[in-house]
Amino acid sequence: MKEIRLGTIGSGPIVHTILDAVKETKGVQCTAVYSRSKEKGRRLAEAYQAEKVYTNLEDMFMDKEINFIYIASPNILHYEQTKMALLAGKNVICEKPFCTRAEQVRELAGIAREKGLFLVDAVPTTYLPNYEILKRELKKIGRIRLVLSSYSQYSSRYDQLLMGEVPNVFNPEFAGGCLMDINFYNLYLNIALFGEPKEAVYYPNIYKNLADTSGILTLAYEDFVSECAGAKDTWGVNSVQIQGEKGYLYVKDGSNSFSEIRTVTRDGEEVFNEQGETDRRFFEVQNVTKLILSEDRQALWDRLTLTEKAIRVLEEARTKAGLFFPGDQGWK
Repeated sequence: MKEIRLGTIGSGPIVHTILDAVKETKGVQCTAVYSRSKEKGRRLAEAYQAEKVYTNLEDMFMDKEINFIYIASPNILHYEQTKMALLAGKNVICEKPFCTRAEQVRELAGIAREKGLFLVDAVPTTYLPNYEILKRELKKIGRIRLVLSSYSQYSSRYDQLLMGEVPNVFNPEFAGGCLMDINFYNLYLNIALFGEPKEAVYYPNIYKNLADTSGILTLAYEDFVSECAGAKDTWGVNSVQIQGEKGYLYVKDGSNSFSEIRTVTRDGEEVFNEQGETDRRFFEVQNVTKLILSEDRQALWDRLTLTEKAIRVLEEARTKAGLFFPGDQGWK
């Protein structure tokens, strides 16, 4: 493949961050944008020099100039829109959470493999240079006994919720909630490093029988326990601490940023950072682009195995906690 020509779905802040990185990356460009609002779509297209604006998804999927669809719509739409795009012959990059159920991940991965298409789960974690450092440093701290992850980011949408509105990010109709957003990064990192836990239990703070605005996810592994705290209704110090019998690893700014890795053992302390001040999405766009242009579908398909595990744990934890979405067996 010589060039990635994106058609985008969504217009939130994350789309702007991705497209900012696209502007700095060779081999990829934004060709078209989709929005239900022509005016909003036009503003996004002008900001990133996209040639076309669509208000009908099917029309964009039929555009032969577009070879990739980037999906950053509300969570509940990811599965349907990804499937539509794949069946139309388009390669897909989909934002987290990829789907709401593990069976959906398996189905979409199967379609992509059958048609020979790229299918990318757009979680930046495993593309970050500091993530590779974290994996390398794990062996220095000995047998792991405890993992503590905290990611809190007060949301302006929470203020809307308190005022009586129900924005998509807190609406179960759209698979909203903290576990599906903020806390997903904590879960994903645990799955990437340690695999699936034996058990996952989620203790949510639920606002007026709607969605979880914060909560703690406990993951029980064979030899240790991992606690994942996430909040969209508080401020806090974001970090990850992996504690072993010989020392600990500290991830500054948490599972969503990886701004610095600190290794502390009885022999001393080392600090690592190969990312500088660069936004994490830049590394994601750079590395995904490289894999696509080199036609390495297998490397990206393999990452979907990690995605399926993460979604399976997510599904188990949220449904046991009474958090159901459209399509779930327990949905109202």
